[in-house]
Amino acid sequence: MVQTDAQGTDRGGARVWIFRVLLVAGAVFMVYSWFSPWWSAKLSVIPGENHLVLRPWGIQAVAQVRANSDESLYSMPWFFAPFMWTYLTACMLALVASLFVDRQISIGRINLSLATALIGIVGLTYLAAVGIAYGVGELRAGWAGTNFIGKSQITNAMTGTKIKMVSDLQIGYWLAVGAGAVLFVLALLRRFFVR
Repeated sequence: MVQTDAQGTDRGGARVWIFRVLLVAGAVFMVYSWFSPWWSAKLSVIPGENHLVLRPWGIQAVAQVRANSDESLYSMPWFFAPFMWTYLTACMLALVASLFVDRQISIGRINLSLATALIGIVGLTYLAAVGIAYGVGELRAGWAGTNFIGKSQITNAMTGTKIKMVSDLQIGYWLAVGAGAVLFVLALLRRFFVR
């Protein structure tokens, strides 16, 4: 009888399955944060909450805001939403591929599994996307003469009246930061689960 060590190269062991479950949970966490609002603004003259809502693919505005404002102040270029949906698809495909690939790659003197690289890249790029979204929000708000976070006064271009606006980061922003960090940490911990 031949004895084999189940811990060495077995891709179906308990540790491997634990890691797979953690990775799928990380991917679900990323998708959940993707659909959660990252930022919102409330205008004092319109009843209700969240009149402008930032999501990874752009800003959604209620009908009254769209009808009474210059859409170029808050909208993104036409290619932005398809680009961001393509990005999410590529991230999910990379995470799925990382469950099955065994190949090793070398970056300079560092040998690394392709799966670890894929997971780490997804985590880092999602963290970068969150940071870029904040930076672009600050930039666009500055161009519009408002604050991205906090209280502002906007002058209505049609009537000249001043409108109070209160804006803040939403839970989705912080979930996205967490999802990116979780995926990056999973990339670092992968070698302890999968050998």
